[in-house]
Amino acid sequence: MSHSRGRLKIYLSYAAGAGKTYRMLEDAQQAKQQGADIVIGYFEPHKRKDTIAKTQGLELVPRRRIEYRATTFEEMDTDAILLRSPAICLVDEFAHTNVPGSQRAKRWEDVIALLDAGIEVWTTMNLQHLESLNDQVLQVSGIRVRETVPDWVIRQADEVIMVDVTPEALMNRLKRGVVYEPEKAERALSNFFKEQTLVALRELALRQAAHSVESRHATPSPVSSIRGGDRIVIHVTADPATAMLIRRGHRVSDYLQADCFAVYVCPLASLSELPPGEREAVERHLNFARNLRIETRVLNDENIAQRLVEFSRDQHVTQIFLARPSVKNGKRNIASKVIELARDMQITVVAERRK
Repeated sequence: MSHSRGRLKIYLSYAAGAGKTYRMLEDAQQAKQQGADIVIGYFEPHKRKDTIAKTQGLELVPRRRIEYRATTFEEMDTDAILLRSPAICLVDEFAHTNVPGSQRAKRWEDVIALLDAGIEVWTTMNLQHLESLNDQVLQVSGIRVRETVPDWVIRQADEVIMVDVTPEALMNRLKRGVVYEPEKAERALSNFFKEQTLVALRELALRQAAHSVESRHATPSPVSSIRGGDRIVIHVTADPATAMLIRRGHRVSDYLQADCFAVYVCPLASLSELPPGEREAVERHLNFARNLRIETRVLNDENIAQRLVEFSRDQHVTQIFLARPSVKNGKRNIASKVIELARDMQITVVAERRK
């Protein structure tokens, strides 16, 4: 029996305690009253009494217990939800990483399995978990978020609900013990929950929500269709800054609705001939680009700059993204040569921001 794909609704905000889960449960109670077959697939209470109260009367699918390193963990039981086959399933904390031993590495992958089975999913997520914003979040908060969701997954959402609250109100909730217990609240106020950080994150979230709305209603302009639109190349190297460069190029391509390539030019006959550490770094960056659904290419040429520009010209590329080279790695001349050879393209040299 074939199913039509389930709808995806995301409740998005910029920080814990903004009210995403509360709002999702409130909407679920209303849907249940209207006769919807709705279950809670995963709920993280965080000892928040008001939120817990909103689960009353809603069916909860028991969690799956997994043993890992002599400790028992509880994860969402995706198989049990598929067996139960509700019309709508609520899934808290979309960006969560499952414990090793789980069928899938990420909760968002579990959600895709539910959607593929025709189940509508409502889920919650904070903006700092969006992959392309990882570097900007590090810049404003000083914290590198490790759990991320690829942008293409978010773009599949049929509906994104921005759950907004002012930073002042959020900090007040934290101080009152509504968000975390006192000790954890104190730590949060001196780290992620500084007012200037929350203000910057909220601005990012509102911009993201606005972009989401614009891209859904955008129609290609006659000008862009005449000239074929923007096309972007991201230059991949073994340098750690490449991950930041990929995120930046991907975000720009998303805003411009442009085709995007991640290109590595290998100076040897094949990748396998590179020193092990360099090869692993390049492959890691290429895999990262593929996970973001960027088309990857490996080209072979000793003249890296010339081959990169030739490829870009063949593909009618309008922008090339390069990482700012460090003096010590001896690659400064590659960026200079690309700039010299590609005068007909926009070259963006991106420096890694330091906190």
